[in-house]
Amino acid sequence: MADLLPGLVVAAHGRHCLVESADGQRRICHPRGKKNAVVVGDRVQWQATGDEGSIERVDTRRNLFYRQDELRTKSFAANLDQVLVLVAADPEFSESQLTRALIAAQAEGIAVLIVLNKSDLQPAFDRAWARLEPYRRMGCTVLPLCLTASDGGAHGLDVLQQHLANRNTLVLGPSGVGKSTLVNRLVPEARAQTGEISRALNSGKHTTTSTTWYWVDAERRTALIDSPGFQEFGLNHIEPMQLAHLMPDLNATLGHCRFYNCTHLHEPGCAVVAHVQSGEPDQAEDDPLAISENRYRLYSELFAELSDKRRY
Repeated sequence: MADLLPGLVVAAHGRHCLVESADGQRRICHPRGKKNAVVVGDRVQWQATGDEGSIERVDTRRNLFYRQDELRTKSFAANLDQVLVLVAADPEFSESQLTRALIAAQAEGIAVLIVLNKSDLQPAFDRAWARLEPYRRMGCTVLPLCLTASDGGAHGLDVLQQHLANRNTLVLGPSGVGKSTLVNRLVPEARAQTGEISRALNSGKHTTTSTTWYWVDAERRTALIDSPGFQEFGLNHIEPMQLAHLMPDLNATLGHCRFYNCTHLHEPGCAVVAHVQSGEPDQAEDDPLAISENRYRLYSELFAELSDKRRY
């Protein structure tokens, strides 16, 4: 067998993928064997077969960010340094979807950056910023952004770029929040690259259905991974009893419940329930372990959802 070459998967569509070699050249490759599935961000070992190549081995992943529902598993990308969850002041974001994305990232040990776009919209932005207060309190980095300022600029982009430097970042978010605008601001040639990838992989709908890796800098140290928008984010791969451990505000109180197998739903002497806010706005300042009512409601709903699915 010829010597294997290291490569990076920068796009994938069906059984075809685009692999970038160490010198920056890209070529279509095909995974060998059905079990040798690859995702964007995978480091692989490949060999040339004419103008194309075959992937012989996928290197061990540091992590894999994915979602799972009853029907299938959807993998976004591997070997990430962080996930950027982009939401907007308008349309109003779903806190359930935000929470699900954060739980999936936490389960893989991936850092999360929350960015709130459309800071020029008032009073919608102030309302959305207030909704994100529990996330700031539990240690999440939350940044304001305006990609379409009236002066033609992009307010907050410089600060965001500092958080992206020298990292591989997956950009995640629902349709309509400015995800494509952000990618095109940071990678001006993104549209041209996406067109080339679509033609190479013969996938005309590549721009909306697949995940794509872009280098932000010439040195190839900072990467943005653009992902398709989504409406649902299943967490079937998470066990119900894991949930509290994967939600930092709930996790901070664990170990102090009366019962070791507490579900934090109805048991007496539950430390989690004891810290759920009563709705008083000043309680969070008085209680560093305070859990917002809305976050606790999301936990309860997710616990019920995941428990129901395991009965069948």
